Amino acid sequence: MKLNVNGTDHEVDVEDDMPLLWVLRDELDIKGVKYGCGVAQCGACTVHISGVAVRSCQTAVADVDGPVTTIEGLGAPDALHAVQEAWIEHQVAQCGYCQSGQMMQAASLLEETPQPTDEDIDIVMGGNLCRCGTYPRIRAAVKTAASKLNRV
Repeated sequence: MKLNVNGTDHEVDVEDDMPLLWVLRDELDIKGVKYGCGVAQCGACTVHISGVAVRSCQTAVADVDGPVTTIEGLGAPDALHAVQEAWIEHQVAQCGYCQSGQMMQAASLLEETPQPTDEDIDIVMGGNLCRCGTYPRIRAAVKTAASKLNRV
């Protein structure tokens, strides 16, 4: 089976029903995507498929139809994405475990809604859980990232 992950083509020999999460972590050694709950409820495993945020723990590898982007591929090769910059600026992460999924969800939100309201952010980001409770900093970082992206 062929997968394009972060702009690189890969050939993997796995069962069709293997979750994309395990292909990324165990077969391709891409560790930014995290296992959280295994039932698509926490968002730690969020990646993009063709630019759309999906939960990789519940996406069978055979169902992947398009390029996959993980947190490692979100920015340019030598530059951070505006979301990553904003996360650093606002010091969003505490334990950091959920943050790759949070950033991937935020980047997808900003692609669809370039100037989100607080309500937009709360609705879209609500499916990504943060046990440390950094939600106010997440919202602030999303707004900062929106500003950075809209200036370009």
